[in-house]
Amino acid sequence: MLDMTNKVALVMGCGAVADGWGNGRTIAVLFARQGAQVFGTDLKLSAAQATLDLIASEGGQAEVLACDVTQSAQVAQAVAACIARFGRIDVLVNNVGLSQPGGPADMDEAVWDAQMDVNLKSAFLTCKHVIPGMRARRSGAIVNIASVAGLRYVGKPQVAYAAAKAGLLHFTRTSAVIHAADGIRMNCVVPGLMHTPLIEGLAAKYANGNTQAFIEHRNGQVPMQRMGDGWDTAHAALFLAADESRYVTGTEIIVDGGLVAATR
Repeated sequence: MLDMTNKVALVMGCGAVADGWGNGRTIAVLFARQGAQVFGTDLKLSAAQATLDLIASEGGQAEVLACDVTQSAQVAQAVAACIARFGRIDVLVNNVGLSQPGGPADMDEAVWDAQMDVNLKSAFLTCKHVIPGMRARRSGAIVNIASVAGLRYVGKPQVAYAAAKAGLLHFTRTSAVIHAADGIRMNCVVPGLMHTPLIEGLAAKYANGNTQAFIEHRNGQVPMQRMGDGWDTAHAALFLAADESRYVTGTEIIVDGGLVAATR
C-alpha cells in the first residue's frame, strides 16, 4: 500500500531549519522510501542537500536545487529542472511556510506582504508552473501543507500567517474543483501544534525564548497532551499523494491530536 514506485515527486521546502525531522524533510525521505524519485527545493541549498544525503544513504533517488518559491522565474526553473532530470512531475508538495507575529494594527505592511508571498503566493506559483504538465497527462496529485491557524485562533498573534493559511485551504478547494476533470487531485494536510526543528525559533518569537515552557504550553493545549511531529504530517501527505486516495480531492486531513475538535 501507498506505493510510490515510478512516481516523481517535487517537494518544495524539503529542508529543515536545523538538524532533525521537519515536515518537508520527512515528506521527502518518506516518499523516497516508498519508491518515489524526489526532486526537492529549499531556500537554502545546504538544507536541501542534507535531505538529499539522507535519501541517498538509503539508496533512494533524489535531486535538489535552491529555490525562492516567491519568485516565479525560480519556480519555473525548478519545475523545468525536475522534468529534465526525471521526465515529469506526478506529485507536487507545497511545504513552504513562515510565521511572523503581529496583529493588523502593529504589523508592518512589508511583513504582511512577505507572509502572503511565502505562505500563499508560493503555492499559486508552483501550481501555475506544474499543472499544465499534469493536465497534459491527465494525472497528478498536489498536496499543500496548511495549518490549524487557518481554521482557528490557536493562541499566537500571527494574523498574516493565519490569513494566508486560510487562503491556502480555499485556494486548494477551488483549484481542486477547477482541475478535477483534468485528472488532477488537490488536497491539504493541516498540521496542528508540531514539535519540529522550528520549535526554538517559534519560542523566540512567541515565548521570549523560553523553549521548554513553550513546549510544555503547546503540549497542554492538545487533547492528546502532546504535540505531533514531522512524521505525522508526512504520513498524511503520503496518503494524499498515493493512488489509494484516488477519489479524494478538494478537502483536507487535519493532523492535530484533536485540537480543532476541542475548540469548535
